[in-house]
Amino acid sequence: MTEQTDGGLPHGLDLTPAEQGMWQAFRQGSTHDLRAAEHERNDPDGPHAWGPERSVRATVVALLLLDGPPALPGRVAALKLNGVRITGRLDLSGGTVVPYVELHNCRFDQQLLLPECHFTTLRLVGCAIPRLEAARLHTEGDLHLPRSVIRHGVRLTDAHIGTDLLLNQAVVRRDRHGVSVAADGLTVGQDLQAEMMRSYGELSLRGATVGASLSLRGSALHNPYGRRALNAPQLTVERTLYLTAVGISGSAFPGGTPPYGITPGTPERGTRVQRFECHGGARLDDGRFGDAVDLSQALFVMQPDQELSLRRVQTPELRFLGDRPERGRVVLSGARVTNLVDRYDSWPGPGGLTMAGFFYENLIPLGRFPLPLRLEWVAAATPEYAPEPYERLAAALRDSGEDEDAREVLLAKQRRRRETLPLAGRAWGYLQDWAVAYGYRPGRAAVWMAVLWALGTLYFSHQHFEPVKEHEGPAWNPELYTLDLLLPVVDLGQGLAWKTTGLAQWLSAALILLGWVLATTVAAGASRLLRRQ
Repeated sequence: MTEQTDGGLPHGLDLTPAEQGMWQAFRQGSTHDLRAAEHERNDPDGPHAWGPERSVRATVVALLLLDGPPALPGRVAALKLNGVRITGRLDLSGGTVVPYVELHNCRFDQQLLLPECHFTTLRLVGCAIPRLEAARLHTEGDLHLPRSVIRHGVRLTDAHIGTDLLLNQAVVRRDRHGVSVAADGLTVGQDLQAEMMRSYGELSLRGATVGASLSLRGSALHNPYGRRALNAPQLTVERTLYLTAVGISGSAFPGGTPPYGITPGTPERGTRVQRFECHGGARLDDGRFGDAVDLSQALFVMQPDQELSLRRVQTPELRFLGDRPERGRVVLSGARVTNLVDRYDSWPGPGGLTMAGFFYENLIPLGRFPLPLRLEWVAAATPEYAPEPYERLAAALRDSGEDEDAREVLLAKQRRRRETLPLAGRAWGYLQDWAVAYGYRPGRAAVWMAVLWALGTLYFSHQHFEPVKEHEGPAWNPELYTLDLLLPVVDLGQGLAWKTTGLAQWLSAALILLGWVLATTVAAGASRLLRRQ
């Protein structure tokens, strides 16, 4: 413990008046407020200079936090500053900070070093910080950085935040590696809120774990320097990931009170809703989300070689309800969701969607999304024919009781497959489609059979054939004779009992061939239905 005078000030340390006030406020647990009377001079990131009357040295702040004086009787020691400039480099690396720390509207001249530091709760609200180095930081409670401006990035690699991490309305610019927030391996006990944040660089959350929800409502991520604006593979969120819009007016928040760190007012361009925007690629591969991934009103602005990648994501609900990406690709390969909530105009066009191995159980469309448009959705995802997206769509429709639509999807699959076959296969496919729609419309086969039976009966009723064996065989019956020709395998005793020649012989052969076509196509369709493909 630092040796102190009777007034509580340290021996041998020449403190400025601003530092003396801070020292006394620390012992009382009160706020040391050095803001100027003119409001415009209190912006920590503004152009106005802050003189010695508003400045304290980083070494004195470190002394208070790591080896400070005891609190006055009946008080709790805490460092609470407002409108204070901290000169020099504040280095608390590896230290244990017991007092509560809350800094509002403070200006740091140099980077803030907190690697492997332990805090109870740390709040830096509306501060201007050149850079925050906090790898393996550990807090028992919250880490708050709302409305702060961090000019050269934040590093929270492998940090452990006991309760909430708040970055609401923060402005974070990139470091020399192009990363704005480096938080790989981060663990947050409860919520991670980064609502209405501005990120200029890559927001990296690889392998991060969030104990409740992760919210980027209304945030704008810009990374013109690299492939991705959001890089978060193997992200685990126990509840919901929100990449959605946010309302700003008081009525948009329950009880009229916005979340901590959000300043209510009018959003940009006079709108009442500020959407989530991602200018660059986004990677959420192998993520696990306990409740949902919500992309309502999200806007992804990508270059042709960039992706919104959701490969192998697992979540009970995917709400794909953003604006249609004009460029880049949406990749859902291997993803597994229970409910797919979507809109037709949210999906990209042909060549912009990949969903091989994408598994979903229930389709919940919002707005107009009839089956023809749903088939266009599948076609957009399969520039080259692949059966699995059609079969998955058919299974989802069948499970919801829409058997007729499921058959239409499987028929569309056969028609797509036909285009990949050689000429003979395509010809056979067209014949099956024309005759009985590949067996998915078996009633059509019965109609054709009846028509051929009637035409054959009409023709053969005006013919007279000699029996194969005199005085043997059945009596001539044109109806049974025609039916015997049309039905393969079944023998009614007429087809082989009579001698045919000329046109009658050719017509008999045609009826036998058409009977086989109809029968085999219906059998193939029935087999597919029994296998529930």
